[in-house]
Amino acid sequence: MSQRGLEALLRPRSIAVIGASVRPDRAGYLMMRNLLAGGFSGPILPVTPKYQAVCGVLAWQDVASLPLSPDLAVICTHASRNPELLEALGKRGCKACIILSAPASQLDVLKSCASQWQIRLLGPNSLGLLAPWQGLNASFSPVPIAQGKLAFISQSAAVSNTILDWAQQRQLGFSWFISLGDSLDIDADDLLDFLARDGKTSAILLYLEHLSDARRFVSAARSASRNKPILVIKSGRSQHAQRLLKTYGGLDAAWDAAIQRAGMLRVHDTHELFSAVETLSHMRPLRGERLMIVSNGAAPAALALDELDARNGKLAVLNDELLADLTTLLSADVIPGNPLDLQDDATPARYVQAVTRLLDCQEIDALMIIHAPSAVAPATLTAQLLIDAIGKHPRARQVSLLTNWSGEFSSQEARRLFNDAGIPTYRTPEGTITAFMHMVEYRRNQKQLRETPSLPAGLTANTADAHHLIRQALSEGASTLDTHEVQPILQAYGLSTLPTWIASDSAEAVHIAGQIGYPVALKLRSPDIPHKSDIQGVMLYLRTASEVQHAADAIFDRVRLAWPQANIHGLLVQSMANRAGAQELRIVVGQDAVFGPLIMLGEGGVEWQADRQAVVALPPLNMTLARYLVAQAIKSGKLRGRSALQPLDINGISQVLVRVSNLIVDCPEIVRLDIHPLLAAGSEFSLLDVTMQLAEFSGDPEARLTIRPYPSSLEERVEMKNGQSCLFRPILPEDEPLLRRFISQVTKEDLYYRYFSEINEFTHDDLANMTQIDYDREMAIVAVRQHNGEEEIIGVTRAISDADNIDAEFSVLVRSDLKGLGLGRRLLEKMVAYTREHGLSQLNGITMPGNRGMITLARKLGFSIDIQLEDGIVSLSLALMSPSG
Repeated sequence: MSQRGLEALLRPRSIAVIGASVRPDRAGYLMMRNLLAGGFSGPILPVTPKYQAVCGVLAWQDVASLPLSPDLAVICTHASRNPELLEALGKRGCKACIILSAPASQLDVLKSCASQWQIRLLGPNSLGLLAPWQGLNASFSPVPIAQGKLAFISQSAAVSNTILDWAQQRQLGFSWFISLGDSLDIDADDLLDFLARDGKTSAILLYLEHLSDARRFVSAARSASRNKPILVIKSGRSQHAQRLLKTYGGLDAAWDAAIQRAGMLRVHDTHELFSAVETLSHMRPLRGERLMIVSNGAAPAALALDELDARNGKLAVLNDELLADLTTLLSADVIPGNPLDLQDDATPARYVQAVTRLLDCQEIDALMIIHAPSAVAPATLTAQLLIDAIGKHPRARQVSLLTNWSGEFSSQEARRLFNDAGIPTYRTPEGTITAFMHMVEYRRNQKQLRETPSLPAGLTANTADAHHLIRQALSEGASTLDTHEVQPILQAYGLSTLPTWIASDSAEAVHIAGQIGYPVALKLRSPDIPHKSDIQGVMLYLRTASEVQHAADAIFDRVRLAWPQANIHGLLVQSMANRAGAQELRIVVGQDAVFGPLIMLGEGGVEWQADRQAVVALPPLNMTLARYLVAQAIKSGKLRGRSALQPLDINGISQVLVRVSNLIVDCPEIVRLDIHPLLAAGSEFSLLDVTMQLAEFSGDPEARLTIRPYPSSLEERVEMKNGQSCLFRPILPEDEPLLRRFISQVTKEDLYYRYFSEINEFTHDDLANMTQIDYDREMAIVAVRQHNGEEEIIGVTRAISDADNIDAEFSVLVRSDLKGLGLGRRLLEKMVAYTREHGLSQLNGITMPGNRGMITLARKLGFSIDIQLEDGIVSLSLALMSPSG
């Protein structure tokens, strides 16, 4: 199935309605009526043996008798006929189909039939789709929609109808409105790829209940969100709701992690969604997070301030000059500050004076204007005067504006004026702050998407040792390892546990304690008892031989009474860690039903509820992502920023998280890792108690991860013609400084050949997009050499595949002063091999007739060359697979 098939669904040139009807209570009548009312310009073909015409349009007896192959068909008949009709449409050459309803028992048959005939399916149980810019209403909605810039994708027909009704009342338009239904074939990820390139769409809204392919969704979302804001509302946060929806969609915090990692914004209910739609429709992107609040009363401003504090928002700090100016401008009763209370006798002129001066201020990123109903400042007049003043102000476009005109009857016209002026407006102070914080969170997620990560110093891993130890444990039948057994695996990744010994009885425990020194801790070893504390299986601060002997005997006695069938593997004996002033943290790696491996961070404790006590991240992590996770944990109160004696070393805990991430990415046999606790004392981090669960693994180890990790298998040492060695490897996010330096050493002529335009400077965002790539969709191989003790990039080849992974566009660029060393050829050969192995069919490129070196190289490697002198370009293409392949 392909993006090409989506064109037939979303931009059809002809539509067949199977089961068209003249009866107003039938779906076939509603579909015909909506298609005709929408103004679709192509042929509409009703198919029914019952009527000669439907809604005045000549009908056809059956699918086979249609005069042309429809791009799109809508099946409105009884669900039992779906398979036969889908096959008939396939034989007739139909490319896309909307299925109104289908029982669960039919889904596999429909999917197989659609695959056989290469038909794209929307649904089943879909409301259909609306595309107002094309006059297309192929839906069962009773509500038409206007043209707009927002695209809405929903997995619920009921939610779709609610949004449609709300949008009509607000006169809000859409570019696309698509109801996915059960997403048997077409899913949100397909549509994200399509809408990311759609010129009519400026922002995308998603209502999701489940995902069929988390990796494909996150990959598509990461790509699309670099260009357009994407908002997500995900229902089924609780297990009760998941059972009702029959989705079983995994841990809700994992959804948060995936949405954040993809640079999208999550809203948590339909009220927030409506608020966010309002914001997206009008509000300009934030330059920063500093908010100024102006109000004609202290109470509404206080409500806004409470909500801002609850959501960790930030007020702008006003400088002395601005405070002095406001004192001069405003009445003596007004005390300048933020929030700025203009008092309940504020006139429209006072509002205009204050707002005009505030727009001049460089310390303000966003301005919230609150108006409570007032006889002194009529709602409509005040709004109009402010709109006029803002429209004339030269800095108005640099400040994000939000308005809250409270009340219902008296404020309706004012809110309409703000809507018409493109200024977002809300009914309550709290709703306005919610909308502002949506933009703040979205800005943070986008910033995270584009920040240059860093590699921790001295990060090494002995992967071979870890693999050997894990294989050995599995071969011996061990599926659960405790601290002593997991110690060498962790050490291979630079993670240190407290030295641990095993004692088989109390006498041996006394002997070990005497050797390592008091005080010591004793811990029961038993794979059958998950919570040792339930039977007091952990004894701390034992200071004498007598205490150790009595504690050991007591542990064994309690086990025999409470768990007589349990397997006992002795006792762990450890020196007591210095806990004075230290924090007990907990890191857990688990498997999510939707997103695969997750890394969870919280504080230590016996009871562990990940959805309440931990923040969650998707591996792989780098230092930037790990720091964000720690900051998020502190901000949300799931981690204290300091112990009683010292602050938490955020850089140190981030390094631990990165090492854990690397271990999990490299070792697919690890299904669970529980570090409980991790003792943080200044810059020292000790793993006191660790449990690791193992299971045999076969298949592609990367396939289990939602985000494809750095493909280290592509690293290759290459010798150049001058005898020097360099490393070919995939590009890393951390390569941004190296890439900037590399581009500065490429001549303007070579850059012109590469980018077809004169480029003076690459911005941080440009370079972030080049280095922070999704390895599922794009590959960039850099040639790196050591020069004067430092790494430097001396060549780059890049290939970006289409959404169907069929064709890829390639480029090659070598540092201008290092041509003639064979780098260009070796890099392109490497990319050809990679794209061929990756399953692509064709590699395409474009250069200029003057770039003879590139043309000669491409010809040597078997590319076909098409010189188009009238357009000033040369097309290069290489078939990677045989036609049969």
